[in-house]
Amino acid sequence: MTTPTERDLRLLRTAVDLSRSCPPSSTAFSVGALIVAADGTVLADGYSRRDDPHDHAEEVALRAVAAEDPRLAAATLYSSLEPCSTRASRPRSCTSLILDTPIPRIVFAWREPELFVDCRGAELLRAAGREVVEVPELAPLVRQVNAHLLRRA
Repeated sequence: MTTPTERDLRLLRTAVDLSRSCPPSSTAFSVGALIVAADGTVLADGYSRRDDPHDHAEEVALRAVAAEDPRLAAATLYSSLEPCSTRASRPRSCTSLILDTPIPRIVFAWREPELFVDCRGAELLRAAGREVVEVPELAPLVRQVNAHLLRRA
């Protein structure tokens, strides 16, 4: 397992902070995401339900950066929650959208619990040759943001 860097921890905390901006939902997690170039420049950010009630954080961030941006080939996508591998609200999962890009590295804090779907995002990304870094020590922060969902489980 890859050890996260100090920069990873800082940027993942920023993604968690973004998740606190999500409009409330009883049927979806609140998630924040950043796409960061190798030099540390934030290329895009997003959070769940920012522009549309069905938006996922990674989807919003990916939409905000040009697909042909050469910096994506060495970028890292930070997400407070494991990128989804199944969606009810849209035809394509965040994992599928990420795999359409050259982004080689994905860092997330909390592996998606089986509350809504059985998520396999981390496994699918790894199987496609992407580096996936899970940072479980930050998962309690993400659970705190989503505590309203966990009480009903």
